[in-house]
Amino acid sequence: AKQTVTLPLLPGTVMEDCDMKMTKGGAAAFVAPASENIFIQLASSASDLLHVGDDMHGVSCIFHPEFTHQFFGENESIFGYKQPRVDLCYGAATLTTYLGFSYGEKGTAEDLEGAKPDPVEAIISDKLAPGFLTSRDEFSVRLAMESSFEPFGDLKHVYPATANNQQCQHEIYQGNILTPRLRDYHARLQTFVLWFIDAASFIDPDDENWDYFFVFKRKTVDGQPHYCIVGYATVYKYYAFPDKTRPRISQFMILPPFQRQGHGAELLQTIYNQYLGDERVLDMTAEDPSDEFAALRDYVDARNCSRLSSYQPSVIRSGFTPELARQAQKELKLNKQQARRVYEILRLRATDRSNPLEYRNYRLDVKRRLNKPFQKQQSEIKKLQQVLDPDELAATIASTGLEERHQKLNSLYELTEQSYLRTAEKVATV
Repeated sequence: AKQTVTLPLLPGTVMEDCDMKMTKGGAAAFVAPASENIFIQLASSASDLLHVGDDMHGVSCIFHPEFTHQFFGENESIFGYKQPRVDLCYGAATLTTYLGFSYGEKGTAEDLEGAKPDPVEAIISDKLAPGFLTSRDEFSVRLAMESSFEPFGDLKHVYPATANNQQCQHEIYQGNILTPRLRDYHARLQTFVLWFIDAASFIDPDDENWDYFFVFKRKTVDGQPHYCIVGYATVYKYYAFPDKTRPRISQFMILPPFQRQGHGAELLQTIYNQYLGDERVLDMTAEDPSDEFAALRDYVDARNCSRLSSYQPSVIRSGFTPELARQAQKELKLNKQQARRVYEILRLRATDRSNPLEYRNYRLDVKRRLNKPFQKQQSEIKKLQQVLDPDELAATIASTGLEERHQKLNSLYELTEQSYLRTAEKVATV
């Protein structure tokens, strides 16, 4: 089974006693939102560091974290300082790491009403890979090595992408635990998931069932290639009885400066291509997908299924059949649940919503699937009739009344259709 590394709490941090600190009136002046005061940067040369300590306006490779609760607790705040600033800088290719912390004023024991300031550097460094730097001058010197970085692993895919009116080549590499340099590189990279994926955790680097995929931007400077990390993904190969595997996408992230540029779709398709030709692979899944990843997955899967014979408009208007699930599993390694979801997306695209009957038939088809959990709930109520007295049973039925179920079903359908329409429109432009 897959293992994760537990991230311990540090004693005396906001994560441990944030509620006590936040309720103290005088100390409130020394509470700052963590996300707004943490600056993450990808630097390709020492000249990039001119921006460190300045405003991030106009600097595309400086960005804030989305989540900070795994560092600073549920309140996601830094306690004990006025104008705190964390600079977390990475070599754009090597991921050599620099951690700096500064502040305008540090609260005294009287200011903080007996509480202690957060040990900010200790909190963050506890989750950084060994070897990070705290000297900005030393970090500047180390940045000279960025131009000599070469990716590792097997080159799987090359594609162009445009950002800021500039087109660059991008490369995706795949490796595993035996790939030279991969273990240390991933240890530096995976800290990003704590900042940008809710409830993320580190993976076990000693487990041979992990596959790793890295996306790099490549540009040529003075005839030499220069690389910058764009994103990455990890995939765990689970066992599937009796002699198959079921790869599950675990960590999947495109760094903020490179989002909305098509890299996620390229990375996901490359992962699919890695396993499509393997007869030992039963199907592919995703671990606790976020809404953003679910939307990306829907788009890529719908794009791929739209090329299958069983998913053509003339076929899918007749409803979801075992043949659709079979072909999606055989050709694209989709499980039945995802095959059904893609069918609903593509059928919506093929449905004339101005035709009342055609549109009604589509809605009923989707609602029948969405209603299954409610039907199961009704079955459970019948079982409760054997063990509850009349008053308890009446209260249970009242809380799950027919009108309430209809309202929930209609709301769920509306949200589902809105999501499907966005995906269908994207597929239509391909």
